[in-house]
Amino acid sequence: MISEFELSDETPVYVISVAAQLSGLHPQTLRAYDRLGLVSPGRAAGRGRRYSLRDVLVLREVQRLSQEEGVNLSGIKRILALEDEERRSRLRLAEAQAEITRLRAELETTRAVAARLAGLLRNSGGRGGVLVPVRAASGTAAAPPATAGQLPPAPPVPAAPSAPAAASESAPPYDTKTGSPAPAGSRRETEDG
Repeated sequence: MISEFELSDETPVYVISVAAQLSGLHPQTLRAYDRLGLVSPGRAAGRGRRYSLRDVLVLREVQRLSQEEGVNLSGIKRILALEDEERRSRLRLAEAQAEITRLRAELETTRAVAARLAGLLRNSGGRGGVLVPVRAASGTAAAPPATAGQLPPAPPVPAAPSAPAAASESAPPYDTKTGSPAPAGSRRETEDG
């Protein structure tokens, strides 16, 4: 990060006369390029143009393309836009590669820790080593620890809800001794008498 007192290639510091001298162009040409959007400098508090080192280098490239290559100004504008897009893509690519490198290092660290834990479990030889969860999911209680070589206990299965009383009267009666449905006539017998 650059502090307010440090200068970079993007810091607008050169007035138009200095930028014109550094680029080998006339100040009026720089004003025309600014109007066309080829090189748009920063502005000072009094609205005066301030060019950065990068702007001066772009002005030199515009001069080269125009004088040596014979490219017209609209072609130069397109070339500059493509170069700027390529530069931004390279920056994004470098950031992505740095992130990949960081994630690979983190993955290797995680693998090393996992291998060390697996070795500790193997070396405990089932002598009652206990696995302790590192963190429980938010809002839930941590499961009781499992001993080495065992899976944690399964959560209890909830009982089926009991049927409403009206439904049980319409269902066929069951013989409580055998657990099977009672004969069809036995229900009437119990109701009658």
